[in-house]
Amino acid sequence: MPWMKWLPWRFFIRRFATAHGFLDPLTVMARLQRFAEPSEVSEPIELLRAGVIFHARALMNSKVIQHNLDWVWPYWIERQFDPSDISFIPRAFSITHCNLSHRNWTAVGVPGSEEMPVVDPRGLLTPHYDSWSIDCWIIGDDGSALYPSQIDDLDQSLEFEDGVAIRTTSENAGAKLTTRVWAELTEQNNNCLLHLRGSHAAGGWLVVSLRPCNPEGVALVHKVTLNNNRNQWLVDGADKILFDRPIDRHHASDYRRGDISLYLRDESNETHAECEVGMATAAALFRMAPGETVDTLVTIPQHSKLNSRNARSSWQDNLDSHCKMTVPDSEMQFLYDAAVRTLILHSPHDVYPGPYTYKRFWFRDAAFMIQSLLHAGLLERAERALERFPSRQKRNGYFHSQDGEWDSNGEALWILDQFCRTTGQKLKAEFLDPVLRGTQWIHNKRRPKDGSRTGGLLPAGFSAEHLGPNDCYYWDDFWGIAGQHSAVAICQRESHPQDAETFQSQADDFMLTVDESLRQCQERLGRPAMPASPNRRLDAGAIGSIAAGYPLKLFPENDPRLLDLVEFLMEKCFVSGGFFQDMIHSGINAYLTIHVAQVLLRAGDRRCIDLMRNVAKLASPTGQWPEAIHPHSFGGCMGDGQHAWAAAEWVTMQRNCFVREEGDVLILASGLPEEWLRDSNAQEPIQFGPAPTHFGPISIEITPGKKPRISWSARWHGAAPTIEIRAFGFKTVEASQDAEMMELQSL
Repeated sequence: MPWMKWLPWRFFIRRFATAHGFLDPLTVMARLQRFAEPSEVSEPIELLRAGVIFHARALMNSKVIQHNLDWVWPYWIERQFDPSDISFIPRAFSITHCNLSHRNWTAVGVPGSEEMPVVDPRGLLTPHYDSWSIDCWIIGDDGSALYPSQIDDLDQSLEFEDGVAIRTTSENAGAKLTTRVWAELTEQNNNCLLHLRGSHAAGGWLVVSLRPCNPEGVALVHKVTLNNNRNQWLVDGADKILFDRPIDRHHASDYRRGDISLYLRDESNETHAECEVGMATAAALFRMAPGETVDTLVTIPQHSKLNSRNARSSWQDNLDSHCKMTVPDSEMQFLYDAAVRTLILHSPHDVYPGPYTYKRFWFRDAAFMIQSLLHAGLLERAERALERFPSRQKRNGYFHSQDGEWDSNGEALWILDQFCRTTGQKLKAEFLDPVLRGTQWIHNKRRPKDGSRTGGLLPAGFSAEHLGPNDCYYWDDFWGIAGQHSAVAICQRESHPQDAETFQSQADDFMLTVDESLRQCQERLGRPAMPASPNRRLDAGAIGSIAAGYPLKLFPENDPRLLDLVEFLMEKCFVSGGFFQDMIHSGINAYLTIHVAQVLLRAGDRRCIDLMRNVAKLASPTGQWPEAIHPHSFGGCMGDGQHAWAAAEWVTMQRNCFVREEGDVLILASGLPEEWLRDSNAQEPIQFGPAPTHFGPISIEITPGKKPRISWSARWHGAAPTIEIRAFGFKTVEASQDAEMMELQSL
């Protein structure tokens, strides 16, 4: 609105604040901004909006949870609010209370659906996005009770039968409870299903409870009603919960009266509850005779409908053509299979880095996830996600997902080129103009060469969000250069030589500028390791500069700037075997640890396998990694509880251990543990494929033993590439042009 430009709002804000005894907010903001480099955008509005929503709930948590610790709360609350627990976090001066110790959950769903119900580490089911939850308990006639969120140990697993399902089994004092959660598509509905099986030696009740909370905290429920047939809940007049039989006994309560768990043994039989506060609870009870096992099924219709005749909604159909892996390590095998399914679930149309906290789009996450979709052979899903890119480009060529982040254009161009190289397809005609405009934007966005430390680089921005305050990050520059290189390759393939020549010249100039900047950093720091920006000392934010080696391969495998950076990070920034990001995340990062492992893999350093195994140990029982991991509880402490970017990195790491490109060379078996290859007792061959590569899909089979053999078959896009076998513990050999099998020779 024009009038907002001339009214003296800054004067009014300052006058109002100081008149009421507050600090001048404008002065505070100005001082805060002095800690960062001047930039167009202090912080992306999208992240500010998400942060406000997050802490609004956390503020409600502070008003509800600590005053009602006699409720049955989700697992994270039971642990984080327990002063005897390692996950305990003092609340003294914390205005908001949020999940900082057990941000772990696993999604279920059907391919192509936006609905992703999540299950927490103790079986709590949140069936709709950011909704209320359903918990399951047992109360015994002998006075005992089984509340899974309150017990230390139980069994939880991810099952692959009919897609993905989460099974949770808990036991205590003669009671046993098993729940299984999955999603299913019928002709009429997309449903989330919860199957319960319970027993108690002394007899008791199997309880299904409606909870006004979820893995983030409070989730309001104002009204719940049981229908006349006693087999359906209606929540807030909109959401239905269906039982497969009439409920034997029913209770309901509101906030003033307290949690329904306090009244489960009462003889009353309420059929509804209304709560103006939004903390209504309800419990459906099913009678269990002593020693009897009782089963029941709960169905929650999802909000989005899918046509079951669409074959792409079938899990089996999505998995039929994917790149399969067979290895002798059951943990590695399980994590790969789980990660592939995570990628499928999180790419319904766009790609999402998580089912809950991060269920939105970033070009950054999308580039890595689509790369892994390609590596997993899920080419159609990758193409579908890429088709949405042009609609997010602004008229000036900027690929926009968040304001003030200058890496997005490079990421968009790079992954478009990766798709074309991997599939052997030409660029779609409608993509050419976005590529040309997007590449020119990178050149136009660079700062003027003014002789300063940051002259000629991309401007200061919020960048990858966890590198530190706004700055001119090398991460952005490396992605910009990679985007320019990708545009050159695209223009050459599409017969646009003049554009290719222009972009090559721009990329060469940009790279020379970055090289000179890094040379000055080496003089200043006294070592070749690359900091996060020209203005920074070496710190955890330097992880962003790893991008020059992985995934972008702008530097050769043994570049001293890359290898010295890896040594710095591993010496100063690793906790419990994984990279610990001090800034913002304050946790161990699985996917950033794998970035370091990828650089070691390219360099032929066996430590890549150690890092890979360390990451495997950090996975949850359901084979997932949160965005960042608490160094003591080893639960999630940042971001989404099922981080799809981390799953993507696991897929790509496994793929690169079997087959990877290095320029015009295809390298086989360079990251496989030597003991796998030498195992004379192996019952099955090691297999991987069909694996898409820049040269065409390849399938690999390794027969372990004293003289292991590796064989391959491929469908090249053109001429066969040079193939090298670089297995740890064996001689590096180049295969002859027509070879399809080689025997490995020990060093």
